[in-house]
Amino acid sequence: MNTQQYEKIKSGKGFIAALDQSGGSTPKALSLYGIQPSEYSGDEQMFTLMHAMRSRIITSPAFTGERILGAILFEQTMDRQVEGRGTADYLWSVKNVVPFLKVDKGLADESNGVQTMKPMPDLGSLLSRAKDKGVFGTKMRSVIKLADANAIDGVVAQQFEVGNQILAAGLMPIIEPEVDIKSPDKAQCETLLKSAIQKRLDQLGPGLCVMLKLTLPTIDDFYADLVRHPKVLRVVALSGGYSREDANARLSRNHGVIASFSRALTEGLSVQQSDAQFNAALDQSIGSIYAASNT
Repeated sequence: MNTQQYEKIKSGKGFIAALDQSGGSTPKALSLYGIQPSEYSGDEQMFTLMHAMRSRIITSPAFTGERILGAILFEQTMDRQVEGRGTADYLWSVKNVVPFLKVDKGLADESNGVQTMKPMPDLGSLLSRAKDKGVFGTKMRSVIKLADANAIDGVVAQQFEVGNQILAAGLMPIIEPEVDIKSPDKAQCETLLKSAIQKRLDQLGPGLCVMLKLTLPTIDDFYADLVRHPKVLRVVALSGGYSREDANARLSRNHGVIASFSRALTEGLSVQQSDAQFNAALDQSIGSIYAASNT
C-alpha cells in the first residue's frame, strides 16, 4: 500500500469525491447534468458521455489534492484515460488525489429490510488489475431500510468478509452499509449498525484497518466512537439524497467525519455551462464540502 497515499487519507484535510455512478445510476446523473436519454443510445454511448463529464470534473483547475483527498471511480472509468493517462494514474500523478475503485456488482433484491451485495465472482482479478493501475482502495455498497438486527448483522458480516479479501490483496476497503435516509426506523437502524460494525472491527487481524462510509446519522456525532477507533482509518459520509446544503449542514455537526459525496458534489453542474461557468460552480461546490468536512 502506498505510504504517501495512506498518510494523506489518514490525516489529510479534505474529502473524497464519489465519481462512481454505474449502470443503474448513470442515466439519472447524466440527466441532472443536462443530457437526456433521448440524446444517446446504448450503454457504450452512455458511458462515453459519462466519462466526458467525469473527465471535465477531474481536469478542472478546481479539482486538486489541496481540497480533495481521494476519488472513487467506476470500473469503466479506471479502464479509460484522462488526457492520455490511465484515470487512476492521472488522479495521483497530476492531481495528487488518491484513487479508489467501486468493486461491487450492485444490490441483491430486498430481504428482511436490507439489500446485500450481489456475488462478485471476478473480484480477485479486478483487485489485481486495480492494484496494477495504481488504485489505493475500494468501495462497496449495501443498503439498510428496516431495523432488523439479524439482517443488519448479515449486511455487515458480508461487508467485512469481502473487506478482508480486499485487505489481503493489498488494497484499503471502504465498507459502505448505507442506511436509507427515508427509512422509518433510521435512528434504530443506526444503533444496530454501529454495534454490528464495532463487533467486526474488534475481529480484524493485527495491524489491519478499514474505512467506513456511512449515512449522515440522525443524532449528531453518533459515530464518534468509530471516528476514534484504532481499526478505522477514516469515517466518510454519503449525501444519500440530501441536497448539498442540507448534507453539508449535517456533516459539519459530525466532527471528524468527512464527505464522500456523489450527487451533492455535482449538483448545479451542466453540460451547457462554459468552462469558466463550470469551473466556478465546481469550485464553489468543492469549497463548501471541504469546509463542512473540516469540523
